[in-house]
This record gives sequence, C-alpha cells and structure tokens, in this order.
Amino acid sequence: MKPEVLVMAASPSASVMAQLEQHFECRHLWQQPLEQQAAWLESVAGSVRAVLTTGAIGINAALLAQLPKVEIVAVNGIGTDAVNLAATRARGIHVTNTPGVLTDDVADLALTLLLSAARRLPALDFFVRTGGWEAGKAIAPTRALRGKVCGVYGFGRIGQAIALRAQAFGMQVQYFQPRAIDGVGVPRADSLLALAEASDYLVVAAPGSPATRHSVDAAVLAALGPQGTLVNIARGSLVDEEALIAALRERSLGMAALDVFADEPRVPAALRELDNVVLTPHVGSLTVETRNAMGQLVVDNLLAHFGGKALLTPVA
Repeated sequence: MKPEVLVMAASPSASVMAQLEQHFECRHLWQQPLEQQAAWLESVAGSVRAVLTTGAIGINAALLAQLPKVEIVAVNGIGTDAVNLAATRARGIHVTNTPGVLTDDVADLALTLLLSAARRLPALDFFVRTGGWEAGKAIAPTRALRGKVCGVYGFGRIGQAIALRAQAFGMQVQYFQPRAIDGVGVPRADSLLALAEASDYLVVAAPGSPATRHSVDAAVLAALGPQGTLVNIARGSLVDEEALIAALRERSLGMAALDVFADEPRVPAALRELDNVVLTPHVGSLTVETRNAMGQLVVDNLLAHFGGKALLTPVA
C-alpha cells in the first residue's frame, strides 16, 4: 500500500506531481474549499505518514498533533522558520528542505532588484508608458554601481552567490553574520549596524528565525541612510516593516527593493503607495528549472525515507 502524503500546496511542476501520484497516495489539502478543510483533515489525518509543505506555509504544532502517524515533513523550499521544529524533534519526525538548487536564481533576483532600484527601472518604465519621454520631460540621473559598497547580511550559499554577482558589477562587498567564514576573501563587519553604516546597498540573505526577527530595525535603516537601498530576498520577518515604511516615507532611507514581506501575500497599502520601493511577489526561486529541481528533491527525499535510505537534505 502506498504511503499517504498530505500535500499542503500545489506543485508548479506537472512532472513532480505525476511522480508524487505514482509513488504515494496524495491527500491534497489545497484542493479543498477553505470552509471544508477542518472536516476533511479530520477524515484523513489518522493515516497520513508524510507532509509536503512549502517554506511559506510550513506546519504548526496544532496540525502536527492531528497527525499521529506522520514520519516526515518535506519542505519544498529552503526556509524552515514556518515549521515547528521543536514539535517535530520532540516526536522524532524528520524534516527535509531543498537547499542548493535555488541558490543561483535567488541570487540573480537579488541583483535584479538591486539594479532595478539603483537605475529606477519601474519609474523609467512608467515614464515612457505615460508619455513623459515623448513630451520632453526631464529625466533625473541615477547612480552607478561601480565602486559602491554592497553589504550582505547572511553569508551562506545565497549570500556568497550574491557577493560574486555584486563583485562582477565592480562593487565592493562586505558581509555580516554572527559566525565568521574563513577563506571567502570578503571582509566581515563587526555587526549588522556597522555593515549598514558602511553600505550603499544592504542585501538581506539571512535565515528567518526568532533570533533574526526584526534584526533590520529602525537603527539599521537609519545607518543605511537617505542614499542607501535595502534589498530583501530572505524573509519578511527579518525587517521591521513599520520602521521600513516610516523610513521610506520620511526619505531617511533612499530606496527598498523587496521580494518578501511580513504577512504574505498581504502587502501593506502604505508600501504599495510609495514611489521609492520596488516590489515582487516572493518569486526568488520561481523559474521552471529551479522549481523542477526543488520538486524533484522533495520527491527523492520522500522516496529515500520510505525506502529506508539516508535522506538527501535533512534539516539539522
């Protein structure tokens, strides 16, 4: 009999979904009407042995408590901050994620956002579309990247990939994270505040956790300053969103470029109304190639678990 898997969200990859259906009995929560989900969950919970979720959705302690037979939670994403790891560890439930395969695409988006903010691409696009150029209106100059300082907060795989891309544009790179990394050839700032003070562009690439929540606060934003730009491709929880809105409104922070938000998919109207922010809907890994690779890693981890083999990407 095939193991039953509770699928929390649709996979964008048809090939991945086909493999899941081939090897497992899939119970698709996302297909159920919202008002019927609680009753439907109660009907399937007793036989579910695995959960497939996303980094944004995760799984909380209350849902885990409804699943007495669950053995593994497979996260289709790199972040596990939405997974109650204390609850999974207490029950010996395995957790996997999909690191590595999304590094390049997320780093690419970080530089895309940085460039969009630096060269004011959304505003220039609007300028052309609304006839400003044809009408001969003045175009304000933007700022070159060469020689500017790109500070990277969080220097794991993605942070280091961002650094390489920034260096290719002639930028100077510094980083901060609590643990220094040897042999990377990039100077480490003494603190996040010191990194912000030294940076023209501060790119947030640290993991989301209680320890990093609102670590980019009003003081960090003030240190980045009216000529500075904040780029966030990590987690919305790392940035104090109210402080960010205030800084952008007051122009005490020059620009922001954001792919992640505190309460996705709800983006505050105050952010959407500002003209000094670039917004994208959490699409760092949203390419065909990467989503296929992520989904395949999820499938391979589930097959390894139920085949009695070592997990490919266990979460410590």
